[in-house]
Amino acid sequence: MNKKTDAVSQSTNALHLDQQMCFALYSANLALNKVYRKLLSQLDLTYPQYLVMLVLWQQDELIVSDIGEKLFLDSATLTPLLKRLETAGLLVRRRAQSDERQVVISLTEQGRALQENARSIPEAIACAAECSIEEVTAIKQQLQILRGKLHQHI
Repeated sequence: MNKKTDAVSQSTNALHLDQQMCFALYSANLALNKVYRKLLSQLDLTYPQYLVMLVLWQQDELIVSDIGEKLFLDSATLTPLLKRLETAGLLVRRRAQSDERQVVISLTEQGRALQENARSIPEAIACAAECSIEEVTAIKQQLQILRGKLHQHI
């Protein structure tokens, strides 16, 4: 092979589906979401709703923009999620007294109680992934670093 043929071959291989980091992340995410869907059906939550609840279980009474910042979601995406969770009785939305443009999200008793039922989910995910705590931690850290680097180019 000559250098030109080598370069064309490498260029072509770079476009193979199995060479794409994005596809590895995408397909792993699809598989992960299927496992979550099964587990979260017991809580009657979707995966995005579960993420909102995780944020609120960590810190209750947040404004919508704070939740969006933590989840990397804009308010147009977040608002319908919050409305469905409110309809389900898991949270309440109210205008902030200090600034009526802001909406404060608070858990209801039912929303707080759901946390206990969700406690087994992280362990079930780790078991499904057949990863040790150390492996899960390492993967999560690598993904956070990758996310940070990619956000620099947005």
